[in-house]
Amino acid sequence: MAARPIRCLFIANRGEIACRIQRTAQAMGMRTVAAYTEGEEDAAHVRMADAAVQLHGSTPTAAYLDVAGVVAAALRAGADAVHPGYGFLSERDAFAQAVLDAGLIWVGPPPEAMRALGGKAQAKRLAMANAVPCLPGYSDDDQADETLQAAAQAMGYPIMIKAVAGGGGRGMRLVREPSEWAAALASARSEASTAFGCADVLLERALLNPRHIELQVVADAHGHAIHLGERECSLQRRHQKVFEEAPSPVVDAALRTRMGEAAVRLAQAAGYVGVGTVEFLADIPGDGGDAAFYFMEMNTRLQVEHPVTEAITGIDLVAWQLKVAQGEPLPLSQDQVRWSGHAIEARLCAEDDAFLPRTGTLADVVTPALHAGLRLEHAMDLGGVVSPYFDSMIGKWIGIGADRAEAMRHLEQALSQTAVLGLPTNRAVLTRILAQPDVRAADINIAWLQAHAQDLLADTQRQSEAARVMAALLVDVQGRSQGHRMGLPYARPLTWLHGEQRLQGQWQMTGPAQHHVVVDGHSFSVSLRASHAEGRRGQLRARWTTAGDGLSHEGELRWARGDDGAWHAQFMSGPYAGVECSLHDQAMVSQASGASRGGDGVTRAPCNGKVLRCLVKPGDAVKAKDTLLVIESMKLEHSVYASADGVVGQVAVSEGQQVSPGQVLVQMQAREAATTE
Repeated sequence: MAARPIRCLFIANRGEIACRIQRTAQAMGMRTVAAYTEGEEDAAHVRMADAAVQLHGSTPTAAYLDVAGVVAAALRAGADAVHPGYGFLSERDAFAQAVLDAGLIWVGPPPEAMRALGGKAQAKRLAMANAVPCLPGYSDDDQADETLQAAAQAMGYPIMIKAVAGGGGRGMRLVREPSEWAAALASARSEASTAFGCADVLLERALLNPRHIELQVVADAHGHAIHLGERECSLQRRHQKVFEEAPSPVVDAALRTRMGEAAVRLAQAAGYVGVGTVEFLADIPGDGGDAAFYFMEMNTRLQVEHPVTEAITGIDLVAWQLKVAQGEPLPLSQDQVRWSGHAIEARLCAEDDAFLPRTGTLADVVTPALHAGLRLEHAMDLGGVVSPYFDSMIGKWIGIGADRAEAMRHLEQALSQTAVLGLPTNRAVLTRILAQPDVRAADINIAWLQAHAQDLLADTQRQSEAARVMAALLVDVQGRSQGHRMGLPYARPLTWLHGEQRLQGQWQMTGPAQHHVVVDGHSFSVSLRASHAEGRRGQLRARWTTAGDGLSHEGELRWARGDDGAWHAQFMSGPYAGVECSLHDQAMVSQASGASRGGDGVTRAPCNGKVLRCLVKPGDAVKAKDTLLVIESMKLEHSVYASADGVVGQVAVSEGQQVSPGQVLVQMQAREAATTE
């Protein structure tokens, strides 16, 4: 491969990964061109670029997935190379071929290698042909329902159904027994078709409690290929990763060598060039017994979790991608690779405590100060919108240390110093996961997070206590927002709603920056130490004394008014540090909003998304836990279940309709009407 320098790089992606690629490319002296869709004109990755080109499509997602449109944009910008990032078109061999056919440099593996590895079925056949361990299963082209069911019966349960055309947990279903087969197959195929445009699946004998370990490989066009060690990715939900770390705390040097050699062997067999990741399921006994590992798939692109490998190797993987794409040989040989320290990455996502994706506007963003033990990758801007068209991940926080304990400590500190207000995030859940004894001891597997979901729920008592204190501290800001700018001597009523908790009381100014507040029967004397507001957001520091026990506390509170009218707040310090709440000022809530909170027999949307399938119609009798609808959000399918037995009175939405959290989906008949028909 002849050397060909990259002078102008077009990045066919958005958000944090587009920013990440630009940092390295610009440091290497390359001009960068960003892609954007309508509404993203002022996004962080656009502002960072030397130039930007708008993409067009029926939806923002469609614009980034339009092969011809993206290639045309790169040519229009005068770029001589295209970097796909991850997601979108990054693993589409047709896109790689179109880039090359246009005379541009493709920063990725050859299309032939992508075809050989892009589908799980052919990748598995290639792996078996090259002595890479694989689980028994079915990966033939015959996709008839009866063929797949016969293969499943012959294999025995449990079985994992996997989409052949992609990864990221989409199109993947665990089937524990024959009664689950039909529904699981239909759901896997539907999700695979939506996500990848292909409904084909393969079957594998399921390992119920393995670890997910992946190997980073890099190859050049001169016949050299090496691995850069492994990453532990076992903490995941719905087959999507939540934490990743390097190195794995349970992989020793001998196992690393075995897995690395298998990964490199597969890459070379496919004619791979560039950066890629070979993913394995691993059975590693805790008693020191023999470890086994089995090939899952190869991701023919840069991984979301690549920073943890960079942290322990000192290698810039994006720089290596660009060097290899220019025709340069790998900078290091296998025996020159060194690993030092430990790194853990947490994926910060816009989602609720049940890991359901949410959307909204970033009303306030607070990030920790960077230091040698912390790396942040995000593109969050005040006023930025997390839409239902893209992935729910909004950033990555990476803790780095001399050992695992230090890396975890740095990550925990960073999460505690982070606030993202205006929409739900998993920040608090991440901190609770890190605090679990099993996680600290690295006693985890891919089923751990689901099995311990109840252990990760917020402490409702502490949440309620914090909400009362927040209500007490926010009275000055709230009062000013309602026009009370003079020190009125009389007590004023106070009514907040925190979830289903109604907080009522009164507050009265007792002096400059002094208040007496009663909330839900609890009395507080509040002294504001400092307060600052800018538009719809601000912060305050206060000391409060609780009547009765006379205990005094001090803390800092960040707050922001969201598009939903709620006051979103988080304690940054003090006895409730890390607790975040959303409070609704009931004086400002309309009757319509109050009515929308619902009653018996109403099923509401749990998240933003598009209605894929309505499975019931008026008059249908349903039982508790029957599936009523299926919603697609952030590329994943979510089933909506009946909460009780009943008869469907009204289906308030139609297939293809976009819905928002809390929107009425299905109304059951009133009990009287249901029993008289």
